[in-house]
Amino acid sequence: MRHDSDPKHSKSFGSMAGNLKDKEAYQRLNYLHQASHCVLSQNASNVELARFYSFTQRTIAKRLVLRQDPSVKRTLCKKCCSLLIPGVTATSRQRRNNKATRFTVIRCLSCGQTKTFLNNPEHCLWVDRPEAQMENQVQSDPKQSAIQLPKVDVSKQSEPNQDLPSEAIA
Repeated sequence: MRHDSDPKHSKSFGSMAGNLKDKEAYQRLNYLHQASHCVLSQNASNVELARFYSFTQRTIAKRLVLRQDPSVKRTLCKKCCSLLIPGVTATSRQRRNNKATRFTVIRCLSCGQTKTFLNNPEHCLWVDRPEAQMENQVQSDPKQSAIQLPKVDVSKQSEPNQDLPSEAIA
């Protein structure tokens, strides 16, 4: 079973949580992901239990509108919520369109759904870029970032404007 202190796997949910109020929810998602891996590693025939954990993980993430790391999303089948482990619950093949473009095709053994990923060594996910991290973003002045409503002169209007909120008219 993976632990949060493991630097190889701590990125999957830890970097997405940061100092958010949903840290407990991310920990729950991390636990469910680890549980589905653990169940399949102990017994490969426990596909249904691992699928239940993955389905619960996806349901919680959708309900709380949480972003999961792309490496986590790539290991789940979108159709049947199975954990995609090559050789156990999925097949992995290398395909080529032409001489330059190569793809990895992962096929779920439960439902037959396929995922295709481009093999480009120069490609960098947006999540992995420095500007995507919250601590690297420049903090702006909160007074400047506040939304400013346009000034409306009520005396020049012939009829009340129904589109503006009552705070903007008063």
